Amino acid sequence: MGELDVDLLDVELVDVPPGADDLTALLGLDPGTTLMTTTGGAAPTCDLADGSTADLRRAGAVLVREAGARSAVVRFEDPPDPAALTGFVEGAVLAAWRPPRVAGAGAARPPRLHLVVQGQGAVRLRALHAAVDLGRRVARVGGHSRDLAATVSSVKTPDWLAAHAVAVAAETGLDVEVWDERRLAEQGFGGLVAVGAGSAAPPRLVRLSYLPSHLPSRSSSARPVVLVGKGITFDTGGLSIKPTEAMLPMRTDMTGAGAVLAAVAACRELDVRVPVTALLPLAENAVSGSAYRPGDIVRHYGGRTTEVANTDAEGRLVLADALAYADARLDPAVLVDLATLTGAASLGLGRRHGALYSGDDELAGQLLAAAAASGERLWRMPLVEDYVHGIDSDVADGRQVAADPTLGAGSILAALFLRPFAGHRRWAHLDIAGPARADRDELEVGKGATGFGARLLTYWLRAQRRGR
Repeated sequence: MGELDVDLLDVELVDVPPGADDLTALLGLDPGTTLMTTTGGAAPTCDLADGSTADLRRAGAVLVREAGARSAVVRFEDPPDPAALTGFVEGAVLAAWRPPRVAGAGAARPPRLHLVVQGQGAVRLRALHAAVDLGRRVARVGGHSRDLAATVSSVKTPDWLAAHAVAVAAETGLDVEVWDERRLAEQGFGGLVAVGAGSAAPPRLVRLSYLPSHLPSRSSSARPVVLVGKGITFDTGGLSIKPTEAMLPMRTDMTGAGAVLAAVAACRELDVRVPVTALLPLAENAVSGSAYRPGDIVRHYGGRTTEVANTDAEGRLVLADALAYADARLDPAVLVDLATLTGAASLGLGRRHGALYSGDDELAGQLLAAAAASGERLWRMPLVEDYVHGIDSDVADGRQVAADPTLGAGSILAALFLRPFAGHRRWAHLDIAGPARADRDELEVGKGATGFGARLLTYWLRAQRRGR
């Protein structure tokens, strides 16, 4: 998609005649193909028939990791229900992910996964084919997000990522608009302009809009779901510079933007039934004579001001502009932002859970359900009103980080900082600093960039209905 290769694993469902035993010959497979059956026989066995969707997602990932670069066959003598089969395919395809290749570099043909069933009726077979297709499509959303997060920052400048979004919009039938640095300054996106000021690669803002085919074109009555993704394409920390070790993984500091882009790009093929708008505030936080400084006052879109205390807390500044723009201009039915925002979130929740903040119980419940369904797990955290004083400022409307470092609660304070920019909308903030990166392969999650959030958003968007 765009300039990236997201071909992960070729999956097909095959219905063979009852009694067919030599699958290698029947399917014309290489003798080295890995074979597995769910209920016994000559091939290795694995009980997949009674597992949950999560169990089957893990099983699919384990199978593909064991098979390596070889193709594999799984024979279901008692096929699982369609939802669980979707999970199996997701896990298998995601486990086959490899770091991205720039188009034209050349690559071997991806391995193939054959899912074999016997004697299924036409209705049942259609349901199984649909389940396989859904699993493949959702996994490709995750793969797209991972590819973007893993792309090196010497390539992935704000302009490159904006151009990728434009190409994706053309492929998927989305409306797209891009703000360059001059237009951002003219329209008052002070946070985004400040963060990007130190880089030779200037900032961008991208808006992508999806309108379902069943709605009238440019329907004024259809309030969109708005997704905002933090898009820091590389983060040095700015003048509050990071140590080298902390800088190394910072190509993934735009995981929120990548996840949002991947999710909105898949809305049409996955028949999402509500309008969706994605906002990608893109910048590189660099060190130079033009970089913004601790002590600066930033004026955001809409006029709210922020006292800068740490230039390495840049993500909340670019999110603030995008949230304020969404509130003022897009009239969102619901507003969700996704960001690799704080180390505090990963300290508290580790590498496999994102932090969820929302004052809306219904919205929080929907996102937690989508997290459980997708395997991209969230844990709801409190918006503690007693901590708001920690980000009060004597010279601006708010302070970017707490004046008292002993206050702690860094992830909570970041969410409280963002809340006013969302106005009175139904709003949720996902801090994904922990699960956006993995230090080893684990089931469907690969080492390095995980693309966390794209599949979660996809499951959530598919469950939305107009009028919510």
